Amino acid sequence: MKKTQTKTKGTTYSRAKKQNPSTQGESTGSQDMDNSALHELFIEQLKDIYWAEKHLVKNLPKLVKAASSEELKEAIQSHLGETEEHVTRLEQVFESIDEEASANKCEAMDGLVEEANDCIDDTEEGTMVRDVAIIACAQKVEHYEIATYGTLRTLAQVMGHTEA
Repeated sequence: MKKTQTKTKGTTYSRAKKQNPSTQGESTGSQDMDNSALHELFIEQLKDIYWAEKHLVKNLPKLVKAASSEELKEAIQSHLGETEEHVTRLEQVFESIDEEASANKCEAMDGLVEEANDCIDDTEEGTMVRDVAIIACAQKVEHYEIATYGTLRTLAQVMGHTEA
């Protein structure tokens, strides 16, 4: 067996390639996806977004409190409910692929939440400027989530994780 390695975010993913002596140097075409580097990347990305969603659950109430517009408060509160549902769904995804739900710190989401907190601190309470800053930060968070879930969906499809 020949091992190949892929390095992502400081983590090295190894995958063994079975080789037939008559096809040395060629890929066999059929790989055990559960043990592949692609599967390991999928798990790593799941752990990353799981942490991110749990971090949002803890931090969105601060945005609700900082917003002055009732409409914005309601929108963030609604997003909090959706985020709690995302956490539950991610736990179901982990279960569907026989993995324990666990989280690895998502540096990107940590930075986005920190930026939102800075925007709150840097704007005057009760102003539309603060509300606009909160909206801008919330949009960045939403775009990160969309990109991550799109990638995870594609990876799940490629690997045949239809339930995930």
